[in-house]
This record gives sequence, structure tokens and C-alpha cells, in this order.
Amino acid sequence: MTSQNGNGNGNGKERAADRTYDIVLFGATGFVGALTAEYLAARAPEGLRWAIAGRDTGKLARLRDQLAEAHPACAQLPLVRADVADPASLREMADHARVVATTVGPYLEYGQELVAACAEAGTDYVDLTGEPEFVDLMYVRHDARARETGARLVHSCGFDSVPHDLGAYFTVCRLPEGVPLRVDGFVRSNATFSGGTFASALAQFARGPQMLAAARDRRRHEPRVVGRKAYAPPSAPRYAGEVGAWALPLPTIDPQVVQRSARALERYGPDFRYRHYAAVKTLPFAVGGAVAVGGLVAAAQLPPARRWLSSRLKPGEGPSRQRRADSWFSVRFVGEGGGKRVFTEVSGGDPGYDETAKMLGEAALCLAVDDGLPDVAGQLTTAVAMGDALTARLTAAGLSFRVAAWR
Repeated sequence: MTSQNGNGNGNGKERAADRTYDIVLFGATGFVGALTAEYLAARAPEGLRWAIAGRDTGKLARLRDQLAEAHPACAQLPLVRADVADPASLREMADHARVVATTVGPYLEYGQELVAACAEAGTDYVDLTGEPEFVDLMYVRHDARARETGARLVHSCGFDSVPHDLGAYFTVCRLPEGVPLRVDGFVRSNATFSGGTFASALAQFARGPQMLAAARDRRRHEPRVVGRKAYAPPSAPRYAGEVGAWALPLPTIDPQVVQRSARALERYGPDFRYRHYAAVKTLPFAVGGAVAVGGLVAAAQLPPARRWLSSRLKPGEGPSRQRRADSWFSVRFVGEGGGKRVFTEVSGGDPGYDETAKMLGEAALCLAVDDGLPDVAGQLTTAVAMGDALTARLTAAGLSFRVAAWR
């Protein structure tokens, strides 16, 4: 088939309507990729045209056989060969898909050509990245073209950063409009990191100067928001009486994502601030956590230490089904403004694997089905691209978005 590129003017959705596939899942044979494939096999609506993609068609065929054991309709699931080392194969995949969902990371190393292909083809794109440098580089290089072709490039569609982005949005929507708003998020979980998340974190810790340079370059390209402010300042550790826990600043992409949603949407008010923490019950655990993060940052600067740490938990590896079943997460938000204060919570099961697969799968379905979504394009956050529609999907799929208290 030939490429279906267009000349812009917001016509990407119309051009994508007659693509071969509604969704292509790239990296389907990895650990989280296979969980996402299982999720789509169970949840895809009748008539959805989807395919699994990767570089090894033998592994794809074996995955298809496993899916077909529980879901016989998957016996005919199309297989798409695509390889990050072969940009032409990525362009062909993007040309044939309405939405590409990718689990192939670290994204700074393996993801750039696919974003370029989707931006050029007017194809919607979702991933699991938690890498700020990658997101900033992709904005500078591909946001403008994606706006022209109608592509929606939505990064961080897993635990990074769906619960935090949509949770902050959920909280804001329960506060008065048109007034300064303050929201703090507090994360708790008993789960283990995924191999991909750990590898991405180590890579980020080792690339401080490059991350700062990418962020500065992005700021030079981003239009300034007139008449409104949105910021996510660095915070100091503190005891947070509002949640009864010690609050440690989390060095993740999540506050940046929330800040970008706030800059894009007027509902966040004229002056919005977000702070992001890990919630720890006791002071010794708080101190130990801070020391551990500091140790990882220091070790990541040394290539031998970084390689050794990476070998402890490799991308594609994950815990047993029972360990995942015993895992949970909770993100509690405290929002205030206009004389009102609201306590909200987003919670669910295993964040790094099962719930991440659910979030990625539902984000792809949301874009493919187009649940009355806003007419936007370019690099977007989940709150901006899918907002209420994705929140409703995730609630129906078992995640909890709730108001805990008003004051």
C-alpha cells in the first residue's frame, strides 16, 4: 500500500479512516507488550481491526497462538513485521495504522524513528515512556508536523503518567473555575519496578546535562501561555499532615506532564501549581528512600555500575502473575482553590505491568474508537487528548477515580 500522507489542515483523522488496521501494537512479544496484547484480545470491541507487530514473526506467531487459546478469534490476528533498525518498516507500519501503540523502550534509544513515521503519516501514537529527554526531543522535532497531518502523539500512557495526569485533571474539575489552584499528588504502592522502567530511570540519571539541554530547547520552541501560569516546582521533603505520611519529591516525568496539561487547558485556572511526592509512613523509610535514590543517581554516572544495575532487572522481565495480583497503587491528591479543598484518589492493582497494560490498551482504544474526543493534534498529554473519555474507560475497566472528602 502507498503512504497516506496529507497536506495538513487537520485532515489526519479523515485520511486515517481507511487504514488497514485500527490499532497496531508494536513490541507485542515483550513482557508488557504481551500483557497489552492479552488485554486487547479480551477487551477489543467486535469489528476492531488490530494487529501485533515486532521484528520476530516467529515470536509473534507463538503469541498469537497463546492469545487464541483463550480468545479463538485471535487465531487470524494479523502479524506485522517491523524493526527499529529498519525505518522503512516503521514507516510502512505507520502508513497502514490509525493508531500505533508501542512498548519498545528505552524510547530515547529505540523510539525516535517511529514517532517520526507517525507524525509524517498522520497516525495517532501512544507509548509508555517516562523519559523527559525523549519527550522534549520529540516535541521539538515532530510536534509541528503532527499538527499539520492531524497526528496525535501521546506519550506516557502507562503508570507514567496516566494516574497522575488524569488524577490531577479529575481533582481540578471538582474545584472552582477561574481561580488559582494548588494540587499535590502523593503516590503509594507495594509493587516492583518493571525492567523497562528501571532501565529508563538509569538512563535518565546518567544524562542530566542532555536532559537539561533538551528541556531548554523545548522551551525555546513552545508558544508562551498568555494570561495564565502553570508550574511544577521542585519540592523539599516534608511531613504531609493532610495524608498522614512523609512526602518525598519524586524525580519522575509526571509533574511535567501535569504542568503541560495545565498550560493547555483553561480549566486549570489562571495560576496553577502541582507538586508530586512519594508518600512514606515512617521517617526511617523516608530517609532510606532518599538515600537509595541518591545512590542510584551516583551509580548511574559510572558505566560499569550502570551496566551491573541494568543486568539485575532487564527490560522484558517481570514478576509472576501471583506477585502482580498482590500488588496495588494509590495516588492521593489534595486540591485547593477558591476557598474549597478536595481530597481525591486514583487507585488500582499492579501499576508497573497489569494496570500499565490496561492504561496503554485503553488509550489506544480511546483514540481508535474516538469517543467524542477534542479536535486536537500534535504532541499531547492524556488529559488534553482524551481527558474525560479515557477516565471513563479506565473506570469501567476497574481503576478507581473517587472523591475521598471535601473541606
